[in-house]
Formats: sequence, C-alpha cells, structure tokens
Amino acid sequence: MPRPTAAQILYGSATVVCSALAMLLLFRTGSGIGVAVVGTVALVLGLLVALALPARARTVRRTAPPTAARTRRTIEGVEIAAAQRERVGEHSLHR
Repeated sequence: MPRPTAAQILYGSATVVCSALAMLLLFRTGSGIGVAVVGTVALVLGLLVALALPARARTVRRTAPPTAARTRRTIEGVEIAAAQRERVGEHSLHR
C-alpha cells in the first residue's frame, strides 16, 4: 500500500475538522451519540477526500508529458556544448 502524500494528509485533516465543526454547529447536538455520529461522518468524508486526491493529481501529470524530440534536443545540446569545450581546450594547448 503506498504511503499518503503530504497533500492527502493536509486535505483529509482539513476536511475532517471543517466538516465536524460545520455539522456540530448545524445540528446543535449535545448528546454523546450525536457527537459520535458527527465525528464518524467527518472521518469518512476526510478519508474520501484523501483517497480522491491522487486521481486528480495523476490526471494533471498525464496532460503534459515531455516529448521525445524535446528530450533529444536537450541531449544533443549537452553533447555539442561538451564538444565545443573540448575544442576550446585543444586550441589553448596549441598556443
């Protein structure tokens, strides 16, 4: 099982706290059973938010993958720059 990311923990925790406060204020419950039900529902909501987060994050990553042409140009540029440095070094030795 993969470990949760920091974003999952943050959004899940924030959901639990905010939804619990909102439901407690909305329903104005004072009994122990009511508070337990509100806490359980808040935890389930937080878990759902935390589990739904990676699906959206993966979708964003898939939209802009690096292209092979762009990667090849970068590699060729590095090779060209290294070759030019070697040539400059050879010219300075001949002087």
